[in-house]
Amino acid sequence: MNLVRTLLRSCRASIRRQRIVDSAGTRLTGGNLLVRSLILRRLLLREVLAADECVVGILLPPSVGGALVNFALTLAGRVVVNLNYTLRQPQIKSCVAQAGIRHVITSKRVLERMPIEVDAQLVTLESLLLEVRLADKLLGVIYGLATPLWMLERLLGVNRIGENDLMTIVFTSGSTGDPKGVMLSHRNVGSNIAALNEVLRLREADQILGVLPFFHSFGYTVTLWAVLCLDCGAAYHFNPLEAGVIGQLCRDERVTIIVGTPTILRNYLKRCPAEDFKSVEVVVCGAERLPPELADAFEAKFGLRPVEGYGTTELSPIVAVNVPPRRAPEDGGHGYKEGTVGRPLPGIEAKVRHIDTGVALPANSPGMLWIRGPNVMQGYLGRPDLSAQVLHDGWYATGDVAMIDDEGFVRITGRQSRFSKIGGEMVPHAGVEDAIAWVLHADPDDVVVAVTAVPDARKGERLLVVHKPFGQSSLDICRALQRAGIPPLWIPSPDSFFEVEGIPLLGTGKVDLKAVENLARDRLGGNLRPA
Repeated sequence: MNLVRTLLRSCRASIRRQRIVDSAGTRLTGGNLLVRSLILRRLLLREVLAADECVVGILLPPSVGGALVNFALTLAGRVVVNLNYTLRQPQIKSCVAQAGIRHVITSKRVLERMPIEVDAQLVTLESLLLEVRLADKLLGVIYGLATPLWMLERLLGVNRIGENDLMTIVFTSGSTGDPKGVMLSHRNVGSNIAALNEVLRLREADQILGVLPFFHSFGYTVTLWAVLCLDCGAAYHFNPLEAGVIGQLCRDERVTIIVGTPTILRNYLKRCPAEDFKSVEVVVCGAERLPPELADAFEAKFGLRPVEGYGTTELSPIVAVNVPPRRAPEDGGHGYKEGTVGRPLPGIEAKVRHIDTGVALPANSPGMLWIRGPNVMQGYLGRPDLSAQVLHDGWYATGDVAMIDDEGFVRITGRQSRFSKIGGEMVPHAGVEDAIAWVLHADPDDVVVAVTAVPDARKGERLLVVHKPFGQSSLDICRALQRAGIPPLWIPSPDSFFEVEGIPLLGTGKVDLKAVENLARDRLGGNLRPA
């Protein structure tokens, strides 16, 4: 799928039909979208970008404006980097420096809400609009609505875009250290969109809720590019947790597809009335495990059950997805199985290897999940050493521990980096966290505990627990874990618990694993009295 060519044809085919809208009330038909993208492209090339400037930063939330800038820069042949505005300032600066960004396109409203300082020139959309000339508008209309597509493609250089040309750089969240720049090509993103459409069969009448930010690979691929390339529409809002606004948006725009995380769904479950999601047909969850009790409650209230999918930034991002019954073809198609993340998308291979030996394992055996397909990234920006660690003969080592059953469904059981080898056995940090939260009867919406580990001469590794105030001693917690039948190797020693006011979190809401590790090591190394 040539994404730029597909975008042009999709906009032409929907000149008078609404394609994207946002919560600020901005609405664009396919024709409006194409004309405005072409005008913005001319402005950027004339007023901002140097001829040798290949990579451009964007600091905009999910919105019509954010979509326009992404499309305009891609039409201009530039590589886009949607900067993660939830990161800390040093991390954002690191992303700008790594990508060699000279200009960041943003808006005055964004800078008022989240002022940043980067080693690049900040260009606001408002200042750009002051430079629009009559000729820009006329040529935008002529090129967008009247010029034959074959001629427009040649004028824009679409015919010179290669499938392996770099399209975007998506930076990871930095939960385990500095953000890494994932390089995705036109082929990576295009193949992922085509494969997703083959199983979910998106329609012209579909409206996707666009609340995942464009710096998130799922937001970039699905709620940005898939929307225009597959002829469906999108309704954008900048904050995925503003349930009231989002519920109203879903009701007014008749949203049919919601993609998000269990945290987002939990928020909607609490705050949105059932009629808000009356038109919704598909709810897909990722990033975290979907608890069965959350799926049950969501289905009881809204009349449809969320399904799980799986992906990573390095894989453009979608690997596997469950197909909900409402979208399944008569022959059963791709299928759905509770407790799994579904089968791999068409064209994507998955296998499980032994974590230590690398030997391929049979069905229903847990091990490292490896993926091969056209969606596998080109590598990490400027880090061939890190790329070589995870890319081998076209296969990508996900770092996730999984099982693939006899029917090909994938079940994710943990993250390799979040396992410790203690006494020769693999102990999952997430499992220990869940067990502690369970014996404490902790609120599932509140992150009360995070587990990390340090080397241990006797057992290989030692578990360390960073936690919010429990109201009971660590010895009592360990005894409660024993009474609950938790395996002994999973139970940290009472002197390995460290109390903090709050668990370090990233702007995305995920636990900042690197900060947790540093905090625990400091407490341990400083010989401070454990809680």
